[in-house]
Amino acid sequence: MATLIHTLADHSDDVNYCAFSSSCLATCSLDKTIRVYSLNNFTELPYSPLKGHTYAVHCCCFSPSGHVLASCSTDGTTMVWDTRNGRMLAVLEQPSGSPVRVCRFSPESAYLVSGAADGSVVLWNMQSLKLYRSGNVKDGSLVACAFSPNGNFFVTGSSCGDLTFWDDKMRCLYNEKAHDLGVTCCDISSQPISDGEHGFRYFQMASCGQDNQIKLWLILFADFLGVELKYKCTLNGHSAPVLACAFSYDGQMLVSGSVDKCVIIYETSTGNTLHTLSQHTRYVTTCAFAPYSPLLATGSMDKTVNIWQFDLKQPCAGNTVENESKVTVEDWSEDDVSAWLCAQDLADFVGLFKMNNIDGKELLNLTKESLTNELKIESLGLRSKVLQKIEELRMTTISVSVTIPDEFLCPITRELMKDPVIAADGYSYEREAMENWISTRRRSSPMTNLPLPSLILTPNRTLKMAISRWLETQQKYS
Repeated sequence: MATLIHTLADHSDDVNYCAFSSSCLATCSLDKTIRVYSLNNFTELPYSPLKGHTYAVHCCCFSPSGHVLASCSTDGTTMVWDTRNGRMLAVLEQPSGSPVRVCRFSPESAYLVSGAADGSVVLWNMQSLKLYRSGNVKDGSLVACAFSPNGNFFVTGSSCGDLTFWDDKMRCLYNEKAHDLGVTCCDISSQPISDGEHGFRYFQMASCGQDNQIKLWLILFADFLGVELKYKCTLNGHSAPVLACAFSYDGQMLVSGSVDKCVIIYETSTGNTLHTLSQHTRYVTTCAFAPYSPLLATGSMDKTVNIWQFDLKQPCAGNTVENESKVTVEDWSEDDVSAWLCAQDLADFVGLFKMNNIDGKELLNLTKESLTNELKIESLGLRSKVLQKIEELRMTTISVSVTIPDEFLCPITRELMKDPVIAADGYSYEREAMENWISTRRRSSPMTNLPLPSLILTPNRTLKMAISRWLETQQKYS
């Protein structure tokens, strides 16, 4: 089930795009601004809104680490911002001066793509912040872009309906007529699937367009073959042009937004509709899943951004880290460990862990001594933070591999409680989750929806001891 938990109404004109990092949400608008919010309580960061563009901002995106944000505009520029302090790092001018419609970072943050209304595509070097390569699509405006998970290829979508594949040298590899009336958006899932026929690992791509359709494709990326594209199926449900589509982090769900004012969430394996959300009062222009939490953001020409939360018992955007793969942390690849580090706000260690070939098994076996002697992490504070996160991961690995007593789960997050508190409704919740609930100006019970007579939270020490004893028992027998 998807529940509307918050509505952001700070923009004074149409919302054009929204994007998540592991800790923030960014939105941009016709009002020329970019706004950045904390995912903890959806409050705007002190430096927000970001101002600098002289015309409408069409798109924004975070670098994989979340430390850098890019935005592009009708003013013909792509601006690069430091998300830690809101400082503008660079203004990248499209060589033709044409309005820039879309921007995307490569998975390793080496490059940034900007695509413009005149069909020009520019690949920027993010280390030098200089133009690296450029090209042009054959016809139409460039309105969509997505990178392959390995960063060696990317796809662009144009208003004439073509999907064009490029390598990282800006060589055009393949072109496909996908939507008769024009492509509006495209996305590539970061999780591979097998075709079940030859054992090849394909990636799913979704594209949507002015023809009211969403199409699913299978892409085989191979350095020696280039790109192989297979049409998979068409998803129906919208009664008007589809303006946005995005995969969940685990690839199990796809969300779309349309001129019909509806948001539809599909199960990608079956094509079945899981949810239809119809709270927006005008065209839905953008939608995005959070990478490591069960959140969805949808933006509209009604000037609002709605934040939705999924029931954690269902597939969710953060499933790769938050749910079933906890059972198989030992099977994580080095890339999975990198994704986990970014989710824990430990992105600065990605290079160090990769250099030492830390996979899931190695991660779970790290100790204070190995962090000090082998990885050479000198700061006691940083070592403690890494160890704490690893211990939490070990605990959740244990707790997901067995059935957790329901009374040990927080009713809000459906996760094992660490610091349970009793609210005025008589129910126990995880302290942080309940404090966040109250801080978003809710004065009702999450369980009964009745008004809370008091906002006092009382520690539930008895329950905390029971959970501790249960965990010790699980660790003893695991």
